[in-house]
Amino acid sequence: MNIVEWKERIEKDREEKNRFFLLDPRSPIPRGERRRLLGKGLSYYPPDPDLFFELFLYEHRDKKKIEMETTKGGIQEFIRWGEFRFNMDEKQCVIQAYKSNPEEERLWIPFRDKTSGKDTYGAGRYIDLETGKHLTSDGKWILDFNKAYNPWCAYSEEYVCPFIPPENWFEIPIKAGEKKYPLEKS
Repeated sequence: MNIVEWKERIEKDREEKNRFFLLDPRSPIPRGERRRLLGKGLSYYPPDPDLFFELFLYEHRDKKKIEMETTKGGIQEFIRWGEFRFNMDEKQCVIQAYKSNPEEERLWIPFRDKTSGKDTYGAGRYIDLETGKHLTSDGKWILDFNKAYNPWCAYSEEYVCPFIPPENWFEIPIKAGEKKYPLEKS
C-alpha cells in the first residue's frame, strides 16, 4: 500500500468510527452527548507516516502475568507476551505487547506519552494488533501509532479500563492517533 492509499484508509477508518460513535446503540458516548458531538466528530492528529512501523515481535520466553489496576479500582490480569523495539525521535524505544490469554491471537498495546493529559486522554491510549490485519507475510507486525485510540472510559464513566503499566510510558510525545475526547469534562 502506498502512502496515499494508507492516508485514505486512515481517514476512512476515522469517518467510520465517528459514524459508529454518533449513531450506533453500542456507542460508548452517552445518548445525551451524541448530538453535541455532531459536526465535530472525534479529534485526531493528522496521519504521520513516520509513526508507522513494521517490526518483529520479540516474544518473552517467560510470559509473566501482570496485574493492572483499573479505573474503578479493580485489577485485571494480562500476559506480558512480547516487546517491539524501534527508534522514534532519535531514541531507542521498547513497548510491551499483552494478551488476555495464551490462545488469543490479538496483541494489546497500551501506552502513555508526553501528550497524555495535554492533547490526548490523560490515562493513555491503546493499539490493537490482529494477526489477520497486522501481521505481514515476512513475520513482522504493523505497529501504527496513527491507529492509537482512547479507551471507552474516556467517553463515559460507565466503562472500566486498565491503567497503562509504567513500562509503556514514553518520555517523548507521540503525536499520532486520537486526541482528547472533544466533549471531555475537565
